[in-house]
Amino acid sequence: MVPEHPDAPAGETTALALKILVAGGFGVGKTTLVGAVSEIRPLRTEEMLSEAGRTVDDTDGVDHKVTTTVAMDFGRITIRTGLSLYLFGTPGQDRFWFLWDELAQGALGAVVLADTRRLEDCFPAVDYFEHRKIPFVVAVNCFSGARRHDARDVCRALDLDPGTPVVLCDARERASGKEVLIQLVEYAGRMHTARLLDSVG
Repeated sequence: MVPEHPDAPAGETTALALKILVAGGFGVGKTTLVGAVSEIRPLRTEEMLSEAGRTVDDTDGVDHKVTTTVAMDFGRITIRTGLSLYLFGTPGQDRFWFLWDELAQGALGAVVLADTRRLEDCFPAVDYFEHRKIPFVVAVNCFSGARRHDARDVCRALDLDPGTPVVLCDARERASGKEVLIQLVEYAGRMHTARLLDSVG
């Protein structure tokens, strides 16, 4: 959490910028979510999928996908006056996981996007944030034609820690994505406050 304007004159409210990661499996909608909610033109590092890459990238269920993120996506959204979120979308394939540690530094929390047709693809992201004690919410991207599942069923299927939020969303819709981010900020705030109280108690 860093102030956007650290040299603001005394008495002025300093804007707060929070770093958020958007993670999940290959083709789950991370680039789409960042692009949908960003109020600036999002930075994308997408490259065309190659025939050579098809031997290492699991494209089952995402046969229509022709590009992939190779470094990160970046966007920004203002939640309210004085509070902005900087969004960093992680690459989904195993071969790019070495980037995650760099991207996770200083993050308030994370959104783990999930596709119920390929729910197992989000297990690595869930494990990553649980082991590093980074607060996260699971956002189930409701793809057209996919069977709808109750949030409680998804929570049980992923064996999430008690209290970890699971929300349904449409990554294409700005309002839906913004609601996911608001829930994450509120949850992460509660988690960080509880840890601070535990440390001084």
